[in-house]
Amino acid sequence: MIKKRCQWCGEDIIYVKYHDEEWGVPVHDDRQLFEKLSLDGAQAGLSWITILKRVDNYKKAFDNFDVKKIVKYDDKKIEELLQDAGIIRNRLKVKSVVSNAKVFMEIQKEFDSFDKYLWGFVNYKTIVNDIKTMKDIPVKSEISDKLSADLKNRGMKFVGSVIIYAYMQAIGMVNDHVNYCFRK
Repeated sequence: MIKKRCQWCGEDIIYVKYHDEEWGVPVHDDRQLFEKLSLDGAQAGLSWITILKRVDNYKKAFDNFDVKKIVKYDDKKIEELLQDAGIIRNRLKVKSVVSNAKVFMEIQKEFDSFDKYLWGFVNYKTIVNDIKTMKDIPVKSEISDKLSADLKNRGMKFVGSVIIYAYMQAIGMVNDHVNYCFRK
């Protein structure tokens, strides 16, 4: 594990590569959008580093987040996943990936892609917030409230407003890097 202090914001950054190359970069690939949504759901109640250290295990366990494969998972496959020490073995979280895959595919059908559905909530543009210090980073927003409510109404699980806001940050719908960070 890499741990050092960020030269721009002064905060401890674990897994500097994730901060420098992934967090906040706009994602428009449906498979990646499903992967990140699933990982943010798995993170609920845990630190982000807990999941970040297990990303490769999750990709292997969940067929690289291929929704067409995941929707076919049965009880036997779920029990197998619950024995996998490389992922968080929470039954509700594991089952949510399967049920969310079904809803994800329904959204894809309705909007031609999950990307179009999702990015429509921000008019297809990244929201750049004025973040002076780490303490200024919000945990949710009016948009995350709306998106969360819509996903819940469609049947998704582990998509509360705080989880969805973290997801929006991760996939670049929101840029919450501090103003003096090179990624701003």
